[in-house]
Amino acid sequence: MDKKPSPKKAPGFCSLRYGLALIMHFSNFTMITQRVSLSIAIIAMVNSSQPHGLSNASAEGPLADTLSNPSTSIKEFNTGASVYEWSPETQGIIFSSISYGIVVTLIPSGYLAGIFGAKQMLGAGLLISSLLTLFTPLAADFGVILVIVIRMIQGMAQGMAWTGQFTIWAKWAPPLERSKLTSIAGSGAAFGSFIILCVGGLISQALGWPFIFYVFGSIGCVCCLLWFTVIYDDPTHHPCISIREKEHIVASLAHQSSSPRRSVPIKAMARCLPLWAIFTGFFSHFWLCTIIITYLPTYISSVLHANIRDSGVLSSLPFIAASSCTILGGQLADFLLSRNLLRLITVRKLFSSLGLLLPSLCAVALPFVASSYVTTIILLILIPGTSNLCDSGFIINTLDVAPRYASFLMGISRGFGLVAGIISSTATGFLISQDSVSGWRNVFFLSAAINMFGMFFYITFGQAEIQDWAKEKTITRL
Repeated sequence: MDKKPSPKKAPGFCSLRYGLALIMHFSNFTMITQRVSLSIAIIAMVNSSQPHGLSNASAEGPLADTLSNPSTSIKEFNTGASVYEWSPETQGIIFSSISYGIVVTLIPSGYLAGIFGAKQMLGAGLLISSLLTLFTPLAADFGVILVIVIRMIQGMAQGMAWTGQFTIWAKWAPPLERSKLTSIAGSGAAFGSFIILCVGGLISQALGWPFIFYVFGSIGCVCCLLWFTVIYDDPTHHPCISIREKEHIVASLAHQSSSPRRSVPIKAMARCLPLWAIFTGFFSHFWLCTIIITYLPTYISSVLHANIRDSGVLSSLPFIAASSCTILGGQLADFLLSRNLLRLITVRKLFSSLGLLLPSLCAVALPFVASSYVTTIILLILIPGTSNLCDSGFIINTLDVAPRYASFLMGISRGFGLVAGIISSTATGFLISQDSVSGWRNVFFLSAAINMFGMFFYITFGQAEIQDWAKEKTITRL
């Protein structure tokens, strides 16, 4: 077997490492809600008289028009707060600015987290993002330039937080529990998407759109207090950890290096095919996931002709499915490993294949079942749900092949994913602007083809053994 379990079995769910996973779940929940808040609030923020394609209608129409046309509900969500004349092009720049900010800090923050400690990096990133979320309504009054700048800085802060997590798991997660712990933590993003889509519009309607930012920015500040109080970089220095759990974690990670590093073997990494298999998997995975996150409300509205209330609820369903599948996939992966039913590399390739193949099949089928409301919704729910099985595959594979550099490599991996997201969003907008029916079909076919390429590349070159360049060099002194 690739990894051997430690002889002593430490407590499971009632343990500090699972408490860490829950706090990190809360952190990921907070960051995704802060990122998506603007997508919900902008419905009420922009001038309702702005033309927006064929779906534009007057905000003065009757209630029946509001229910039948999503764009007419802008007035319904406007409770007296400021309204801005931002064109669709300007809105696109605002939305994408946070992604550019994340790309800027992913790689350097991953490296710095490995040196200075992930607790400070992740906590600082979360705190900065939360404070900027609270400041966003005021920034909007000063002008769109300030909003774009804030979103970029917020993206840089969130990039610090995303990558810092894997430095922590390299020291806290026993090999046979990595899938389980990281899936619990990662599912917070999917659950946060579900919550913000469900309650964001209700908050705007009841209190006004600025309170979307106030509520989720305040939640982030509370999460920061919890983070800095409870979290430690290393289990050996945590004052509340039991001796039994500490011994279990240390023994299970005894084969890994815990020494600090001052240099990164860039050339060896660049020549490492198992790493390129991980990067390719990230690119393929994020390509389709970004399309679903960005264009799902548009697809439901244009293809199923749902009103804004139904569209919001239906758009949130895939993310609760994704959150559930992430946790269940992690449980199943670690069950297969702990019972010695499959080797580690087999588990990684199995879940990676399922996470790329199953959503591709659902995406290819979508254009052919567009006339069936129920079938379309089921497939839209299955795409992000099955896609998140990758969280037990190549998503955490850097912890297997190079635990010393896991945070740095996760930064690069997410960089590939963000680049895929930027390209896929642009390509999707171009394709559906030509012709809606054939455009959506081409979008899904292209996504499936990219997923298949990523799957075959990972199956061919993926590994789960620690690479030679990632091992600690031991010096024998006479």
